[in-house]
Amino acid sequence: MQLGLAGKTALICASTSGLGRATARALAEEGVNVVVTGRSDERAKEVADELPNAVGVGCDLVAAGGADYLLTAAREAVGNLDILVLNGPGPAPGPARATGTAGIEQAIATLVKPQQILVHGVLPAMLEKGWGRILSISSTSVQAPLPNLSLSNLGRAALAGYLKTLAGEVAAQGVTVNSLLPGRIATARARQIDEAAAQRTGQSLSDVEAASRAVIPAGRYGEPDEFGAVAAFLCSTQAAYITGTAVRCDGGLVPTL
Repeated sequence: MQLGLAGKTALICASTSGLGRATARALAEEGVNVVVTGRSDERAKEVADELPNAVGVGCDLVAAGGADYLLTAAREAVGNLDILVLNGPGPAPGPARATGTAGIEQAIATLVKPQQILVHGVLPAMLEKGWGRILSISSTSVQAPLPNLSLSNLGRAALAGYLKTLAGEVAAQGVTVNSLLPGRIATARARQIDEAAAQRTGQSLSDVEAASRAVIPAGRYGEPDEFGAVAAFLCSTQAAYITGTAVRCDGGLVPTL
């Protein structure tokens, strides 16, 4: 399938590793001019050098002015953005009963505020052109909250609600807004969650991973490249009639329609 993305421009947040990196690679291989970003400028440039059409920009999105700086740097590198992929690590694991005001503020500061700044920064050019793609790399927790991830559940659900509302407002102008929900993909973040579960339950890491695989109908963790391929499709010209939705890439894990 021809995705029609050659020559487009994209900013992929938190793309020096994991799902963000897989998405950046998939888009770059389709001819997209990609801005790779992460907290380390050196690391962002290293990853960008591995891709065919990419530049690296270091930025801490959570820092004051971080999102505005990233927008400026991305435009200087590739021009106005056709594609924005929102992504970033979630807050530390923890139960809901231990959640306090500071934790809630952290979740919003990490998973909602910088994303909103980025979205509002790219929208005017997308609307003027009549073409744009905003994609949030989120989590299946927005449909089925995950145990011991109360702050992540809270922040990701808030962002998903905001993006769903936005999707209805800009659909007629050629801009799509979607969320892509990974299940258990073999990334460092998945390992972190498994290690936390092992520590919490007293099980070995291998036992936790085996139990996790046992409840995935596909019988395995997903590969990052499999996720990246779905992300690239949702950003494509072929996906113009898909908006305001959350697509799962989870091997059948979530037991809802």
